[in-house]
Amino acid sequence: MRKLYAIGIGAGDPEHLTVQAIDRLNRVDVFFVLDKGAEKADLVRLRQEILDRFVTRPHRMVLVADPPRDRTPEDYRAAVADWHAARAAVYERMLLSELPDGSTGAFLVWGDPSLYDSTIALIEAVLARGNVEFEYEVIPGISSISALVARHRTTMNQIGRSVQLTTGRRLASGWPSGVDDVFVLLDAHTTFDRFTTEGLHIYWGAYVGTPDEILLSGPLTPALAAEIRSTRAAARERHGWIMDTYLLRRPA
Repeated sequence: MRKLYAIGIGAGDPEHLTVQAIDRLNRVDVFFVLDKGAEKADLVRLRQEILDRFVTRPHRMVLVADPPRDRTPEDYRAAVADWHAARAAVYERMLLSELPDGSTGAFLVWGDPSLYDSTIALIEAVLARGNVEFEYEVIPGISSISALVARHRTTMNQIGRSVQLTTGRRLASGWPSGVDDVFVLLDAHTTFDRFTTEGLHIYWGAYVGTPDEILLSGPLTPALAAEIRSTRAAARERHGWIMDTYLLRRPA
Protein backbone atom coordinates (compact mmCIF):
# COMPACT_ATOMS: atom_id res chain seq x y z
CA MET A 1 0.00 0.00 0.00
CA ARG A 2 1.25 3.45 -0.88
CA LYS A 3 1.44 6.05 1.91
CA LEU A 4 0.98 9.78 1.38
CA TYR A 5 1.46 12.78 3.65
CA ALA A 6 0.16 16.34 3.34
CA ILE A 7 2.71 18.14 5.50
CA GLY A 8 2.18 21.72 6.64
CA ILE A 9 5.51 23.54 6.39
CA GLY A 10 4.55 26.93 7.78
CA ALA A 11 4.44 30.36 6.20
CA GLY A 12 8.01 30.46 4.92
CA ASP A 13 10.42 30.22 7.84
CA PRO A 14 12.01 26.73 7.98
CA GLU A 15 11.87 27.02 11.78
CA HIS A 16 8.07 26.93 11.54
CA LEU A 17 8.27 23.18 11.03
CA THR A 18 6.98 21.12 13.94
CA VAL A 19 8.76 18.11 15.39
CA GLN A 20 5.97 15.97 13.94
CA ALA A 21 6.52 17.45 10.47
CA ILE A 22 10.26 16.79 10.61
CA ASP A 23 9.59 13.21 11.70
CA ARG A 24 7.27 12.64 8.74
CA LEU A 25 9.68 14.28 6.30
CA ASN A 26 12.18 11.61 7.25
CA ARG A 27 9.77 8.81 6.31
CA VAL A 28 9.28 10.05 2.74
CA ASP A 29 10.75 8.56 -0.41
CA VAL A 30 9.29 11.00 -2.94
CA PHE A 31 8.29 14.66 -2.50
CA PHE A 32 5.80 15.98 -5.04
CA VAL A 33 5.85 19.66 -6.04
CA LEU A 34 3.62 21.50 -8.49
CA ASP A 35 5.91 23.88 -10.35
CA LYS A 36 4.28 27.28 -10.86
CA GLY A 37 6.88 28.53 -13.33
CA ALA A 38 9.92 30.78 -13.28
CA GLU A 39 8.14 33.67 -11.57
CA LYS A 40 7.48 31.51 -8.50
CA ALA A 41 10.75 29.56 -8.51
CA ASP A 42 11.33 30.86 -4.97
CA LEU A 43 8.55 28.56 -3.76
CA VAL A 44 10.40 25.51 -5.06
CA ARG A 45 13.68 26.80 -3.67
CA LEU A 46 12.22 27.26 -0.19
CA ARG A 47 10.90 23.70 -0.22
CA GLN A 48 14.33 22.43 -1.28
CA GLU A 49 15.96 24.38 1.55
CA ILE A 50 13.62 22.68 4.02
CA LEU A 51 14.51 19.25 2.67
CA ASP A 52 18.23 20.03 2.70
CA ARG A 53 18.03 21.20 6.29
CA PHE A 54 15.83 18.53 7.87
CA VAL A 55 15.82 15.36 5.78
CA THR A 56 18.62 12.89 6.48
CA ARG A 57 17.45 9.88 4.44
CA PRO A 58 17.67 9.31 0.66
CA HIS A 59 14.80 10.91 -1.20
CA ARG A 60 13.91 12.58 -4.45
CA MET A 61 11.75 15.49 -5.56
CA VAL A 62 9.33 15.26 -8.48
CA LEU A 63 8.33 18.57 -10.11
CA VAL A 64 5.31 18.72 -12.40
CA ALA A 65 3.90 21.83 -14.04
CA ASP A 66 0.84 23.19 -12.27
CA PRO A 67 -2.16 23.27 -14.64
CA PRO A 68 -3.00 26.79 -15.82
CA ARG A 69 -5.88 28.61 -14.20
CA ASP A 70 -8.26 31.18 -15.65
CA ARG A 71 -7.74 34.28 -13.49
CA THR A 72 -10.57 36.32 -15.03
CA PRO A 73 -13.44 33.84 -15.45
CA GLU A 74 -17.06 34.74 -16.00
CA ASP A 75 -18.02 31.88 -13.66
CA TYR A 76 -15.52 31.81 -10.79
CA ARG A 77 -16.76 28.61 -9.14
CA ALA A 78 -16.83 26.70 -12.42
CA ALA A 79 -13.31 27.86 -13.27
CA VAL A 80 -11.99 26.73 -9.88
CA ALA A 81 -13.76 23.38 -10.25
CA ASP A 82 -12.14 22.86 -13.65
CA TRP A 83 -8.73 23.79 -12.27
CA HIS A 84 -9.11 21.39 -9.34
CA ALA A 85 -10.13 18.59 -11.69
CA ALA A 86 -7.03 19.20 -13.79
CA ARG A 87 -4.88 19.21 -10.66
CA ALA A 88 -6.43 15.96 -9.41
CA ALA A 89 -5.55 14.34 -12.73
CA VAL A 90 -1.94 15.53 -12.31
CA TYR A 91 -1.83 14.17 -8.76
CA GLU A 92 -3.11 10.80 -9.97
CA ARG A 93 -0.52 10.57 -12.74
CA MET A 94 2.28 11.43 -10.30
CA LEU A 95 1.22 8.80 -7.81
CA LEU A 96 0.85 6.10 -10.47
CA SER A 97 4.13 6.84 -12.25
CA GLU A 98 6.41 8.03 -9.45
CA LEU A 99 5.25 6.30 -6.25
CA PRO A 100 5.67 2.51 -6.35
CA ASP A 101 3.47 0.36 -4.16
CA GLY A 102 4.91 0.17 -0.64
CA SER A 103 6.66 3.55 -0.81
CA THR A 104 5.85 6.90 0.80
CA GLY A 105 5.22 10.26 -0.83
CA ALA A 106 4.43 13.75 0.43
CA PHE A 107 3.14 17.13 -0.60
CA LEU A 108 4.75 20.05 1.24
CA VAL A 109 1.91 22.48 1.90
CA TRP A 110 2.44 26.15 2.71
CA GLY A 111 0.98 27.13 6.08
CA ASP A 112 -1.53 24.57 7.28
CA PRO A 113 -3.18 22.06 4.88
CA SER A 114 -6.59 22.69 6.46
CA LEU A 115 -6.65 26.46 5.85
CA TYR A 116 -7.43 27.86 2.40
CA ASP A 117 -5.54 25.09 0.64
CA SER A 118 -6.86 22.52 -1.82
CA THR A 119 -4.41 19.66 -1.16
CA ILE A 120 -6.73 17.59 1.07
CA ALA A 121 -9.65 17.99 -1.34
CA LEU A 122 -7.45 16.99 -4.27
CA ILE A 123 -6.15 13.91 -2.46
CA GLU A 124 -9.74 12.90 -1.72
CA ALA A 125 -10.64 13.49 -5.39
CA VAL A 126 -7.84 11.15 -6.48
CA LEU A 127 -9.07 8.47 -4.09
CA ALA A 128 -12.62 8.89 -5.41
CA ARG A 129 -11.43 8.27 -8.98
CA GLY A 130 -10.49 4.76 -7.85
CA ASN A 131 -7.44 4.29 -10.07
CA VAL A 132 -4.77 4.32 -7.36
CA GLU A 133 -4.94 3.04 -3.78
CA PHE A 134 -3.14 4.72 -0.90
CA GLU A 135 -3.62 5.85 2.67
CA TYR A 136 -2.79 9.36 3.75
CA GLU A 137 -2.16 11.49 6.81
CA VAL A 138 -2.39 15.26 7.31
CA ILE A 139 0.30 16.99 9.37
CA PRO A 140 -0.74 20.47 10.60
CA GLY A 141 1.52 23.46 10.19
CA ILE A 142 1.79 27.05 11.35
CA SER A 143 -0.73 28.95 9.25
CA SER A 144 -0.19 32.27 7.53
CA ILE A 145 -2.60 33.95 9.93
CA SER A 146 -0.82 32.49 12.98
CA ALA A 147 2.49 33.78 11.65
CA LEU A 148 0.94 37.16 10.82
CA VAL A 149 -0.42 37.90 14.29
CA ALA A 150 2.75 36.59 15.93
CA ARG A 151 4.92 38.93 13.88
CA HIS A 152 2.61 41.85 14.71
CA ARG A 153 2.61 40.82 18.41
CA THR A 154 -1.16 40.72 18.61
CA THR A 155 -3.90 38.10 18.98
CA MET A 156 -6.34 36.56 16.54
CA ASN A 157 -9.34 37.66 18.58
CA GLN A 158 -10.42 40.21 21.12
CA ILE A 159 -11.79 38.88 24.40
CA GLY A 160 -15.24 37.43 23.86
CA ARG A 161 -15.37 38.60 20.24
CA SER A 162 -15.93 36.56 17.09
CA VAL A 163 -13.39 36.05 14.29
CA GLN A 164 -14.04 35.34 10.62
CA LEU A 165 -11.74 34.13 7.86
CA THR A 166 -12.70 35.21 4.37
CA THR A 167 -11.41 36.26 0.96
CA GLY A 168 -11.16 39.64 -0.67
CA ARG A 169 -13.87 38.55 -3.09
CA ARG A 170 -16.29 37.91 -0.22
CA LEU A 171 -15.28 40.98 1.79
CA ALA A 172 -16.10 43.13 -1.22
CA SER A 173 -19.75 42.33 -0.52
CA GLY A 174 -19.55 44.11 2.84
CA TRP A 175 -18.38 43.73 6.41
CA PRO A 176 -19.69 40.46 7.89
CA SER A 177 -22.33 40.96 10.59
CA GLY A 178 -21.58 40.15 14.21
CA VAL A 179 -17.81 40.03 13.68
CA ASP A 180 -15.11 42.37 14.94
CA ASP A 181 -11.96 40.66 13.61
CA VAL A 182 -11.69 39.57 9.96
CA PHE A 183 -8.73 37.77 8.44
CA VAL A 184 -8.58 38.30 4.69
CA LEU A 185 -6.75 35.88 2.43
CA LEU A 186 -6.49 35.73 -1.36
CA ASP A 187 -7.11 39.42 -1.93
CA ALA A 188 -5.52 40.64 -5.14
CA HIS A 189 -7.56 43.85 -5.17
CA THR A 190 -6.73 45.43 -1.78
CA THR A 191 -10.35 45.33 -0.65
CA PHE A 192 -9.41 47.04 2.62
CA ASP A 193 -9.55 50.29 0.61
CA ARG A 194 -13.34 50.19 1.04
CA PHE A 195 -13.14 50.47 4.84
CA THR A 196 -10.84 53.44 5.48
CA THR A 197 -13.55 55.54 7.15
CA GLU A 198 -14.90 52.92 9.57
CA GLY A 199 -12.46 53.22 12.47
CA LEU A 200 -10.72 49.89 11.79
CA HIS A 201 -7.17 48.79 12.52
CA ILE A 202 -5.18 46.76 9.99
CA TYR A 203 -2.33 44.29 10.44
CA TRP A 204 -0.88 43.51 7.00
CA GLY A 205 1.99 41.24 6.04
CA ALA A 206 3.61 39.87 2.90
CA TYR A 207 6.11 37.00 2.57
CA VAL A 208 5.68 36.50 6.32
CA GLY A 209 8.41 34.30 7.77
CA THR A 210 10.81 34.77 4.86
CA PRO A 211 13.81 37.11 4.48
CA ASP A 212 11.59 39.29 2.23
CA GLU A 213 8.95 39.81 4.95
CA ILE A 214 7.09 43.14 4.94
CA LEU A 215 4.85 44.25 7.80
CA LEU A 216 2.62 47.33 8.07
CA SER A 217 -0.03 48.11 10.67
CA GLY A 218 -2.00 50.91 12.26
CA PRO A 219 -5.36 52.66 12.07
CA LEU A 220 -6.76 52.03 8.59
CA THR A 221 -6.67 55.54 7.20
CA PRO A 222 -6.62 56.45 3.50
CA ALA A 223 -2.90 57.24 3.89
CA LEU A 224 -2.02 53.84 5.35
CA ALA A 225 -4.19 52.08 2.77
CA ALA A 226 -2.31 53.89 0.01
CA GLU A 227 1.04 52.94 1.57
CA ILE A 228 0.10 49.27 1.77
CA ARG A 229 -1.23 49.34 -1.78
CA SER A 230 1.96 50.87 -3.21
CA THR A 231 4.22 48.66 -1.08
CA ARG A 232 2.35 45.58 -2.24
CA ALA A 233 2.53 46.56 -5.90
CA ALA A 234 6.26 47.27 -5.69
CA ALA A 235 6.94 43.95 -3.94
CA ARG A 236 4.92 42.02 -6.51
CA GLU A 237 6.78 43.73 -9.34
CA ARG A 238 10.12 42.98 -7.69
CA HIS A 239 9.45 39.29 -7.01
CA GLY A 240 6.97 38.43 -9.76
CA TRP A 241 4.54 37.07 -7.15
CA ILE A 242 3.24 37.91 -3.70
CA MET A 243 1.75 36.05 -0.74
CA ASP A 244 0.07 38.44 1.66
CA THR A 245 -2.75 38.49 4.15
CA TYR A 246 -4.17 40.88 6.70
CA LEU A 247 -6.33 41.25 9.77
CA LEU A 248 -8.97 43.96 9.93
CA ARG A 249 -10.02 44.76 13.50
CA ARG A 250 -12.84 46.83 14.88
CA PRO A 251 -11.47 47.81 18.30
CA ALA A 252 -13.66 46.77 21.22
